[in-house]
Amino acid sequence: MVVGLPTLSCLLYGCYHKVQSSAVVLALEKAEVLEQADYLYSSAETEKLYQLLLQYKHSDNAEFLWRLARASRDMSVLPDTDAGKKQQLVYEAFEYAKKALEKDDTCFAAHKWYAICISDVGDYEGVKVKIGNSYVIREHLERALQLNPKDATSLHILGYWCFAFAELPWYQRKVAAVIFASPPTSTYEEALQFFLQAEQVDPNFYSKNLLMLGKTYMALKDEQQAVLWLNKAKDYPAHTLEDKQVHQEAVELLKKFR
Repeated sequence: MVVGLPTLSCLLYGCYHKVQSSAVVLALEKAEVLEQADYLYSSAETEKLYQLLLQYKHSDNAEFLWRLARASRDMSVLPDTDAGKKQQLVYEAFEYAKKALEKDDTCFAAHKWYAICISDVGDYEGVKVKIGNSYVIREHLERALQLNPKDATSLHILGYWCFAFAELPWYQRKVAAVIFASPPTSTYEEALQFFLQAEQVDPNFYSKNLLMLGKTYMALKDEQQAVLWLNKAKDYPAHTLEDKQVHQEAVELLKKFR
């Protein structure tokens, strides 16, 4: 049987319409899942979020993958996660972040979470590897900010990077000098600028940023500003375990000014 041209045209239109409809449905499903994932993240429902996103671990979509990297990392820092499981989750998170970056290197969040996860992996691979990764970490954070200059979290992490190298212990500086002809360095002043920029972009977005502002001003011997920011960290509403830890550290640091 020969299919006439008008009939063939109708068949092709029907197929096209089905494919188009299917694409719309998939787009809606993706949007709904991401919306649900972001709601669970904002509600600190870490385990539910992880289980939801785990269904998309083979996805080619960077938006699912970087969120799964973040959820895996968040699972690793839960207080009831044992050491073996924690390490497994850290490496899983890194693989998801790496895949997200491979799928879309224009996704700022993929760069950000790659930087965070490669730093975490360094905790298991020794000081030499951790310091060796430091340039890579900064490079990806700076790329994340090029793609999204208003991302307060990337600004905060860059501040933390600067703070860590400003206070690097002497023995780690010796290791860094062996690895690099010119090892990574920074100052408290540089760290302060990033923490302040993060606060300007999104005020009170993160208890740890308030704490780090207080600690940086302490390192710079500015007692008035240190007390101001430490009090803000202390008074921050504690929604997560990290918020509670920040509160406790701020309380302890404030005792030094009495």
